[in-house]
Amino acid sequence: MYADAVFEGGGVRAVAFVGAVCCLEEHGYRWQRIAGTSAGSIVAALLAAGYTGREMRDIIGNADFMKFMDKDRIQSLPLVGGIIGLLAYKGLNSGNYLEQWVGELLRAKGRTKFRDVSVKGRSRLKIIAADVTKKEILILPDDLAKYGIDPMEFEIARAVRMSCSIPFYFTPVILSYPGGSSYIVDGGILSNFPVWLFDVKGIPRWPTIGFRLCNGKSRQKADWKKGILSFALDIAETIIDRNDEIYLNDKDAVRTITIPTFGIKATRFDLTRDESRRLYDSGYRKAREFLESWDFDKYINRYRKR
Repeated sequence: MYADAVFEGGGVRAVAFVGAVCCLEEHGYRWQRIAGTSAGSIVAALLAAGYTGREMRDIIGNADFMKFMDKDRIQSLPLVGGIIGLLAYKGLNSGNYLEQWVGELLRAKGRTKFRDVSVKGRSRLKIIAADVTKKEILILPDDLAKYGIDPMEFEIARAVRMSCSIPFYFTPVILSYPGGSSYIVDGGILSNFPVWLFDVKGIPRWPTIGFRLCNGKSRQKADWKKGILSFALDIAETIIDRNDEIYLNDKDAVRTITIPTFGIKATRFDLTRDESRRLYDSGYRKAREFLESWDFDKYINRYRKR
C-alpha cells in the first residue's frame, strides 16, 4: 500500500521513527510523499533518496551523534569558546558535520538535489524550517522560489541542516538571496508536526501517516542560578520538548503513530547503544499496534466524507 509520511522533530530520539518505518515496510507500505521537521527531516530525506527502513536501521542506529556537536576553531576555545560561539555565531556548534554526513549518504544513492527526488517538477520531499528573520515557516524546497532561488537545484543536505539547526545548539544557516539574507533555524519552533501538509480536498488516494514522539517525563523547574550557556540550552530544550505535548484532533490522532521515548531528551547526543535499541523497539512496537487498528476505508468514511 502507498502512503505519505510526515515525521515530527525530536533530535536523537528520531531513532524511534526508524523502528516504526521498518514495521510498516514489512507490512507492505511504500512511501509516496515524505515530509519531516528537524531530525524527522533526516529520516524523510533518506527515505526520499531510496533508503529502506532496514538500511536506515544500520545507519542511524549506529550513528555517533556526538560527532554532530562539531565546533570550529573559535567555538573550540577553552573556557570562552562557548560564549564567543553563542555571541558571534549564534550557536555552540557549527553543524557542518551533520550536513556532510547527510550529504554523503545522499550521494551514495545518487540523489543530492531536490530535482533528484521530484516527479514532473514537484518534489516528493518536503522539509520544514523556520526563517527567524522574516518570522515565517519555510516549506522546502517550494518556498525557495519566493527568495529567487531555484527549488529544484537546492541541495537536500543543506535543507536538512537548516531544519536541524536547534537554536543555540547549532549555528543558524544564513540563506542569502537577491536583496538580503535570512537566518534559518530548526523548523520545530514554528511547525514541529505538519501532518496536514499533504492533505487534499475530497478523498485522498492513499493515507498520510504521521510519526511523532511522546516523552512522558515530568518537567523540572529551570535553575536560575545556571550560567548563560546552560540557560540558553534550557530554553532550546523547552521549545523542543514542549512540542511533544501538542494536542492532536481526532482525525489527525487516528492516523498518527505516537512513540514513547522514556524521558530521553532530544539533545541527548551521547545516546548509548542500549538506549538507541530501546527507541527503535518502541517505534516498531507502536507501529505494530497502530496497524492492528488502522483502517483507511473507515478513516475516509468518518473524516473525509462530509
